[in-house]
Amino acid sequence: MTRKSFLLQAGVAALAAAHPARGQNRNQPARWRMPDESSPHKRTWMAFGAKEEIWGKRLLARVQADLGLIASTIAKFEPVSMLVRPDDAATARRLAGAARLVDADLDDLWIRDTGPSFVVGKGGRLGGVNLNFNGWGNKQTHDKDAEVAELVSEEAGAEQVTTDLVGEGGGIEVDGEGSAILSESCFLNNNRNPGLTKLDCEEMLRTSFGINKVVWLPGLRGQDITDGHTDFYARFAGPGVVAAGLEMDSESPDYRVTRENLKILRAARDASGRQLDVVVLEAPSRTRPEFASKDFAAGYINFYVCNGAVIAPEFGDAVADSRSRATLQKLFPKRTIVQLNIDGIAAGGGGIHCGTQQEPDPRRIASA
Repeated sequence: MTRKSFLLQAGVAALAAAHPARGQNRNQPARWRMPDESSPHKRTWMAFGAKEEIWGKRLLARVQADLGLIASTIAKFEPVSMLVRPDDAATARRLAGAARLVDADLDDLWIRDTGPSFVVGKGGRLGGVNLNFNGWGNKQTHDKDAEVAELVSEEAGAEQVTTDLVGEGGGIEVDGEGSAILSESCFLNNNRNPGLTKLDCEEMLRTSFGINKVVWLPGLRGQDITDGHTDFYARFAGPGVVAAGLEMDSESPDYRVTRENLKILRAARDASGRQLDVVVLEAPSRTRPEFASKDFAAGYINFYVCNGAVIAPEFGDAVADSRSRATLQKLFPKRTIVQLNIDGIAAGGGGIHCGTQQEPDPRRIASA
């Protein structure tokens, strides 16, 4: 599950020489709470940001088609707003006609990481946390994508929520009740937060996201551009319930990591003191050959939960795809499970969750 082959770019910027002081928010009351993904949405945000310099000629058209497929599928269940460069607007409109297009300068498509992480506050307030995106530790040019969080927050009418923390939305998984799962390899990494301690990170998360308990997974540094994002390893499917990936290929770097994750998750308790119920989603044993590569992201954990549906990948392994669909249906019995072929995006090391960002509906959440 890497993006390395398609995303690592020349001209990587140097890390900032200093990081803001730690612990300055300690003991401040949490003003915000991040709802879980299955809470009511106002809309989904996407970015039609793939470009040839990163994806190459062979993949570009397929990746754009995948983005259109994801957008048009989600639009059957809730509104979709899609950032797009003016030069790409005609293509985006043809492939994702149901989406509302918003002009924006973009470096790439990964709005889960570049966009704001939306939170809610008292009185139905909507906030957008800017995680100071730095290109996954300055591995990719990101001048334009670094502005996406602020742009989307403004478009959504959300209050800008600032934090000293540097990271990405794909690295934070929450249950909406004060619990979170994070990878140490992402947030406790000197390429993002030099010298950051777990205590400091947890305090920043409490203040900006309303998180009171963090389950730390080790992650995997340097294997892919994200340094092992949580949303490819473990996802909350409800309070006290976690879906966790299991890699079956013993030659994969994730083989050992996913087994270690299972041990940690099965021993963990959430913010309410519940022992986690861990449901396993095994990776497929084979994929379609057209886009096969060592960087192909073949896993079922990177699904996206929208209003009334779960949008999930399928990889051409009939047995594993069917098993994944059945498991997701049990985890989300009141939602329609929709499986999509997004092999182009997977060939770049990403998935459906990576290319989407939910905007919660505070009024509906309050009345739920």
